Amino acid sequence: MPPSIHYWNYPTEIFCGAEALHGLAQRCALLGMARPLLVTDPGMLELEPFGLLTAHLEQSRQGFAVFAELASNPSLDDVQRGVQAFRAGGHDSLIALGGGSAMDAAKGIALAAVDPQGLQRFEWSQVIEHYPSLSDFPRLGLPPLIALPTTAGTGSELGREAVLTDSQQQVKRVISHPELLPACVILDPLLTRGLPPALTAATGMDALTHHIEAFCSPLYHPMSSAIAVEGMRLVQQHLRRAVSHGQDLDAREGMLVASAMAAVAFQKGLGGVHALAHPLGARYHRHHGLLNAVLLPYVLVANQPVIAEEIGRLARYLDLPRGDFQGFLDWILALRAELGIPHCLADIGLDSHEAEWVGAQALADISSSDTNARPLSAADYSQIFRNAVHGVLPGARP
Repeated sequence: MPPSIHYWNYPTEIFCGAEALHGLAQRCALLGMARPLLVTDPGMLELEPFGLLTAHLEQSRQGFAVFAELASNPSLDDVQRGVQAFRAGGHDSLIALGGGSAMDAAKGIALAAVDPQGLQRFEWSQVIEHYPSLSDFPRLGLPPLIALPTTAGTGSELGREAVLTDSQQQVKRVISHPELLPACVILDPLLTRGLPPALTAATGMDALTHHIEAFCSPLYHPMSSAIAVEGMRLVQQHLRRAVSHGQDLDAREGMLVASAMAAVAFQKGLGGVHALAHPLGARYHRHHGLLNAVLLPYVLVANQPVIAEEIGRLARYLDLPRGDFQGFLDWILALRAELGIPHCLADIGLDSHEAEWVGAQALADISSSDTNARPLSAADYSQIFRNAVHGVLPGARP
């Protein structure tokens, strides 16, 4: 293995560095992957990462087929079509190339191909009730999955969950099982260098939101808290440069690492930003990272009464000009403005006429709302949503 490639096993095998892709064929062989199904989104088919990956697989004489029938927010129906392709092609494994959409779809396909009822059995509400620890889950023997992210935002490559849209109910379902964690992750910044600045910004803010919400979760998980703090520092160090200088591989790699770390950090939980973003993404089909980026300061202010002291410590660790909650909020607002993130949801075409529905759905999203920094009601979420639509950011307390 070249000295430029970093190898970690936390919480699964990770190969990180430029040209880490070249180790893919060896990992496939070691995992017994004779005929993988390559899962990606349709927009990826004409882009450089897809060409690099398929050329590598063809050169190594790796048999594979491509499934790319995915929406930007992959649905349960997309997964079922993927299962049909997996079975029809006699596939024994999966490779996911792309952002969270490809990762989540590939995980869903792996689960539903083995357990036709798995998407229902392991939905979050069922997990909370029946599987309180990882050892409580039944062993399913899911096909191995290798994940190659082309964005630095969702961190799905290091998660045991898949977020899939229930198109009929217009809600997102969180599916969880320990075997959804990919067997191997390849973090190659060469696969991300073509990501446009706006998507680099939105996905980077998504990673930052994951770290902030994990850090603010009331659950006790000091290991995840520590990872969140360092992940935020990496975002602070690399995101601006990744957006303004997309060919900077050091910045691209730093953001890939920050994004992957976020999935480990949010073992501690997420919060109100995601509780709101999930139903908004399912109903209005807006980019998940962009929704998180817009919503973040409004939820921070709503949570201020219980997070001000912790956020102040964080502001001092990040060496911000003002070491308190207001200093941290000022940094978030300035970063968003510099990256071109809209200030309010109205700027991306949303209005507040369904605020009550949004509030009810946010509260019902127990995978996120249960670990928000403070308990919020449906009415609270409705008001946060209205504030975010109209750009009303209540003054932070000194």
